[in-house]
Amino acid sequence: MLYSPPGYQSPYEPDGAWLSQPLETLQGKGPPAELLPWLLHPGSLTAALKHLSAGDFRVQVLSQRWQQPRLEERRALNMRERQRALVREVLLHGGGRPWVYARSVLPERSLQGRSRYLRSLDNRPLGELLFSQPDTRRGPIMLNRLRRNSHCRLRELAGEAASAWGRRSTFWLRDKPLLVAEAFLDGFRPQRPPFKKLEVRDD
Repeated sequence: MLYSPPGYQSPYEPDGAWLSQPLETLQGKGPPAELLPWLLHPGSLTAALKHLSAGDFRVQVLSQRWQQPRLEERRALNMRERQRALVREVLLHGGGRPWVYARSVLPERSLQGRSRYLRSLDNRPLGELLFSQPDTRRGPIMLNRLRRNSHCRLRELAGEAASAWGRRSTFWLRDKPLLVAEAFLDGFRPQRPPFKKLEVRDD
């Protein structure tokens, strides 16, 4: 499914470099203690969110289209300037509220052969599919503050703060790279660390 509303703009953008640990130099302040286990969670975020929401979980597709990724995304994926990727942006809802904004960059060359099914995810969570594959491995988790895009007028994100804590990882599915970034929204206020169900092999 290819989908993008007229005039759509991504709601969040990286604010500076992605770093491999929550250094105090990130805007002078580290992430909240209750959020840190979620930012660094190595297992399936989808499975952990489903468990936290007691099954009241859904995926809302904001945009899914072929385009040229951002420069920093192309560098992370070792893509040439004119190479295309399927860029998918979703909101993950739990308990009736948006909890997580996710942006996935799937290079065209990574969606060949047995991985072609990722071209038509619809409202299925990408993370759940990745963690169900035995030949998936994950690179280091990188952290950053994501800045709200003031030109994005999504009703579901009205009232969100000007920035959100985010994380990003490169996944390799059958040795082909995919990039997944997630930002935790104001409505996500966990009272406990994530439930660990399934992990993939780290680099």
